[in-house]
Amino acid sequence: MVVPEGAQFVFTSGQLGMMPDGEIPQGEVAQAEICFANIDAILSSAGAGREDVVRINAFVTDRSYMAGYMQARDAWLANVSRLPASTLMIVGGFTRPEFRV
Repeated sequence: MVVPEGAQFVFTSGQLGMMPDGEIPQGEVAQAEICFANIDAILSSAGAGREDVVRINAFVTDRSYMAGYMQARDAWLANVSRLPASTLMIVGGFTRPEFRV
């Protein structure tokens, strides 16, 4: 992925699959969809969109959650013509055990 000269960079902290009211859905697809919705809001606030993303680093807490995460990621990128570099890693856990993505 090549970033055009003079482009603005937007960096985010990690996003967790938690609703604004604090609810954490049990499914990895729902958690990933929340993460991507948060990213949409962050990008929008900076005047950017999905097509501007150059890198995604993602983490799941179990190999069995990979497919659900990928489903949500692929749906989020469905209309993006230039796909970002993407890495998915399996980790031992997050700050709370109910987080999967």
